[in-house]
Amino acid sequence: MFNYFCGNMSVKIGNIDLGDFPLLLAPMEDVSDPPFRALCKKHGADLMFTEFISSEGLIRDAKKSTQKLDIYDFERPIGIQIFGNNIESMMEATKICESANPEIIDINYGCPVKKVANKGAGAGILRDIPKMVEMTKQIVKSTNIPVTVKTRLGWDENTKYIVEVAERLQDVGIQAISIHGRTRKQMYKGEADWTLIKQVKENPRMNIPVFGNGDIDSPEKATLMRDEFGLDGSMIGRGSIGNPWIFNEIKHFLKTGEHLARPIMKERVEACKQHLKHSIEWKGDVLGISEMKRHYTNYFKGINDFKSYRIKMVTSESETEIQEILDEVALKFEGYEF
Repeated sequence: MFNYFCGNMSVKIGNIDLGDFPLLLAPMEDVSDPPFRALCKKHGADLMFTEFISSEGLIRDAKKSTQKLDIYDFERPIGIQIFGNNIESMMEATKICESANPEIIDINYGCPVKKVANKGAGAGILRDIPKMVEMTKQIVKSTNIPVTVKTRLGWDENTKYIVEVAERLQDVGIQAISIHGRTRKQMYKGEADWTLIKQVKENPRMNIPVFGNGDIDSPEKATLMRDEFGLDGSMIGRGSIGNPWIFNEIKHFLKTGEHLARPIMKERVEACKQHLKHSIEWKGDVLGISEMKRHYTNYFKGINDFKSYRIKMVTSESETEIQEILDEVALKFEGYEF
């Protein structure tokens, strides 16, 4: 039997108690690495996932893939997400992941980017549902760690088979499913459609947690996902980028119906500094500084006169210098309301 309780009871994956209506940090390539996960955990994420990891990369012992297996005790419970289109390789990668002792193994059946999907991995497997089911079955059989799936509604408008697919995946042993409310063809365009996710949840044969993903960027939307769509929790992706506070903001709103005060400039600068510090600690000076460049705009989105400071930060190769620029930002925009 699956350890799942509805109503106001805790949501469980295996023996992992996630509380009532847990908030999940989505696995995002080049975003949900340990430095960012540290911030999201601090600000209320209940369950997080690694960036997606290539099964073939793990088998080849490629540094870029194996480094993504780094997980830390403070961020548990955590899932390692893998992708690939070869069943044997995915089973072997699952065994490699076990060495990192994650709480969950998650299978990526949702990545829409061409270089993944066109090779039959990620969302590409939505064009071959029998293989999707067989791959999942073999991965579940190969490990004692709970297996979950992240996927989409279908490949395109004509193949939205998610209600049937979710049931079949449950039947071969997955212990939770997260569904992005778009097809692969939609990529990230238009609005996410949660109605089919609701149908998955309302299927009387489903008895595992069903998490909704797509467009959760406010406490109101998470509340809608819980109260109107009846889902077990929200998986938050792009809404958390530059905004790790979203988890606690949603929790506060769900509990009280009131909004937490948005983080002030000082708090944003401090979060950005911590992100940079952890990035350098994990990746080294050169890569740590380089890969932070994509995040600066997100922390300070909406500030009209921020461009010159962003240019200074992305062109600097010194941690000390970037920290000093951030101090300037804190002074220059003190009192700015987001």
